[in-house]
Amino acid sequence: MARTKEFDPDAALQSALELFWRRGYEATSMADLVDHLGIGRASIYATFGNKHELYLKAMDRYAESADAAILADLSAGGPALPAVRGLVRRFAAEATADERRLTGCFVTNTATELAPHDTAAARRVERSWEHIETLLHATLTRARAQGELPADRDPRALARLLLVLMQGMRVVGKASPDPARVRDAAEQALGLLDGAAAPASF
Repeated sequence: MARTKEFDPDAALQSALELFWRRGYEATSMADLVDHLGIGRASIYATFGNKHELYLKAMDRYAESADAAILADLSAGGPALPAVRGLVRRFAAEATADERRLTGCFVTNTATELAPHDTAAARRVERSWEHIETLLHATLTRARAQGELPADRDPRALARLLLVLMQGMRVVGKASPDPARVRDAAEQALGLLDGAAAPASF
C-alpha cells in the first residue's frame, strides 16, 4: 500500500508559486524550496518532479487563476468598452501598487527571465498571452457590433496593442517608482477606443 503523503500538495504548490513569483526561477534553489515548503527534497521530487517541472506547474496554477479573472472582467453583459477600459486600468493600478510593483506578474516575469531560452516556459507565456488577446478581440468585436467602437477600428489590432501595453506596464511598473508613467500610457492607449482617427499602418 502506498504511503499517504504527510503534506497537502495543493498548499505546497501554492507556496512554491509564491516563492518563485517573489524571487524568480534562477534565484530559487531546491534548498530554498525545501525550507519554504517545509517538506523534504525527496517528497518534492516524488510529487512535482525537479525544480523546473515544479516551476512550470506553479506557472500553470498562476495562469489559470489570472486568466479566469480576466475572463470574469470581460464576460459581463451590457456595454463592452467599459469592461475593456476597466481591465486596462486594473492592470495599470496593479503594476504601480506598492504591494505588487516589486513582484510583478508571474507570466511577464517568466517572459523576461526564461522564455528566450526555455521552450516549455515560452509555450506557457504564449498560451497566456494568446488567451488574453482572444478575450480582448472577442470583447472589442462585440463593442464594434454594438456601436460602441468606431467602424474603422480593427478589433484584432487593438487587442494586440492592449495586450502589449498591459504586459509592458507590468515591466515598467516593476522598475519605475513613478506611477504616472504607467497610468498616462494606459489612458493614451484607451483613447484609441474613442472616435479619434486610427493611426496609419507601417
